[in-house]
Amino acid sequence: MAKRKLTKRQAWRINKIQQERTERASKKEADIGVELEGGDLGPEQEGQIISHFGTQVLVEANDGEQMRCYMRANLGGLVTGDNVIWRAGAEQGVVVAKLDRRSELQRPNMYGELKAVAANIDYMVIVVAPEPHAHRNLIDRYLVAAEMSDIEPVLCLNKVDLLNDENQAHFTQLISDYEAIGYPFIQASAKTENGLDELKALLKDRISVFVGQSGVGKSSIISTLLPDEDIRVGALSEQSRKGRHTTTTATLFHFPSGGDLIDSPGIREFGLWHMEEQDILEGFKEFQPYVGMCKFRDCKHQAEPGCAIKQALEEGHISEGRFASYQQIVESLDQVNMRQDPS
Repeated sequence: MAKRKLTKRQAWRINKIQQERTERASKKEADIGVELEGGDLGPEQEGQIISHFGTQVLVEANDGEQMRCYMRANLGGLVTGDNVIWRAGAEQGVVVAKLDRRSELQRPNMYGELKAVAANIDYMVIVVAPEPHAHRNLIDRYLVAAEMSDIEPVLCLNKVDLLNDENQAHFTQLISDYEAIGYPFIQASAKTENGLDELKALLKDRISVFVGQSGVGKSSIISTLLPDEDIRVGALSEQSRKGRHTTTTATLFHFPSGGDLIDSPGIREFGLWHMEEQDILEGFKEFQPYVGMCKFRDCKHQAEPGCAIKQALEEGHISEGRFASYQQIVESLDQVNMRQDPS
């Protein structure tokens, strides 16, 4: 994947920040060593990161014991869902090793660096709702992120109690289009609890992460599925109809019947500008049979003769909506590149 092009000042600032982080990490490592040297630490054991608190993480052992732990400085970034090796102390423990991840959800930060936000995920549940309006392009951005992260996406239409004569046709077509591609689409309502049994059965014995616009009801669904957990639920803003962010850190919760769920901070837009055009193309899975079949190797899938993607579109194998969404995402990449390299 291509990295975001940075100005000299941005590169200098990133290097300065990384140097400061390294110095802080070295100091923290020394402080941890001093603090724990005189104490008794238990044997090494496997655990899972349940939540992250700045310089500490909450680790859960296989027997259900939970303890806040420091992190050795050479472990790299730890995120919710990581499997680790840790040692318990009298009051706090220490994570000594990180096990390999089988998958991770990443997104770029403001400096162009990819940052993991959750690990070892099986399902990405993409929650949409009649309010705020479910835009296809935002859905497709999540789908591309899931496909490129080797995470299986599941679409969930929440707040089906808000469907009416004005929006019913739109969502019927939306669901039909994505199911035709092969994506499961569950219809649910946290308010009436319709469809939640189907969702809960799907997530059983799997690790899932919920994503979607603020205000679509992610936390409401989680609160309904896990009534004993203390999750804040924010009401949709009456003024903006865009919702408010309520969750502040990724946290892992256990289903009583098995399986885990990671509640992650809501985001209004999922940036894909760190990807190449080829990555975006591969993220649209119904395009795959036609990738590499165009007449020209550098085909942009616009007006070139012999374009296999355009032919599939004309023959109805690719929908107009998905193709338009693909073009919009690729165009957004071009706009970012132009701003970063105006020459």
